[in-house]
Amino acid sequence: MKKLLLLIILLNSFISAQDKIKFFADDLLIQPYTANMLEPKLGFLFQIGNNELRLDIGNSIDVMRLSLTENETLSFGADLFTYTLLRGESDFHFPVDAVDYLFGFNFGYVNNHDNFKYGARLRFSHISAHFVDGHYDNVNQQWLDGRNPRVYSREFFELMPFVKFDQIRVYAGLTYLINTTPSHLGKDIYQLGFDYFADNFISEGITPFIGYDFRLEHLNEYSGTNSFNAGIKFGKPNGKGLSLYFNYFSARAFTVSIMITAKYIQQLESI
Repeated sequence: MKKLLLLIILLNSFISAQDKIKFFADDLLIQPYTANMLEPKLGFLFQIGNNELRLDIGNSIDVMRLSLTENETLSFGADLFTYTLLRGESDFHFPVDAVDYLFGFNFGYVNNHDNFKYGARLRFSHISAHFVDGHYDNVNQQWLDGRNPRVYSREFFELMPFVKFDQIRVYAGLTYLINTTPSHLGKDIYQLGFDYFADNFISEGITPFIGYDFRLEHLNEYSGTNSFNAGIKFGKPNGKGLSLYFNYFSARAFTVSIMITAKYIQQLESI
């Protein structure tokens, strides 16, 4: 009888919790930061004036959400991204020059009050960079530019709190590298940015947007990177859709519209 009573209490608690717990939501509690490089995307970035393009295949999901109160929500999720650098050749060939892999898990917290909300995202991730066969010169039997591949990987946590009023979101972040190869690189990255989606500016399904992200990265010394996005999203601002946008990216090593870590390593070798 006691066991049966305990089972009834547990079942009742589980049923009551269904209103507070949600598994595998269709959207994300915290939408990707628009101009941040390390966000889930599925699509291409074409570099203006150069025969290079980036193919992103990435996804983030909220595995579980827990409603703490009417306004407060926690989430637990997972990330799995690839960032690939390609070149265009004849006969519709696209040799793969380099690819980055990122995977990890994340936690989110949001406190929502009508037109004002605040929260934070905490991610634990691994990222590594790799040259691929498109970076190899088959004629001369050597890697391009005479540079052999070298290992680059890092494990890190990233804390990114934000404040949002209406459609304007401002955020600041700290990334700390728990482990990195090469080991002499700095451990800290600081970040600041914003994004804005003009909801219902044209129509409910056509949304202009802009975003800016600044990163202060510690290599052998501190250096800044800037990323700016401006475009139009076909779809709801906080849902799935198709985005067409211009991206400007500038860094200590080069100024382009794309960023691939493996490409950046070539510059690190000369520091």
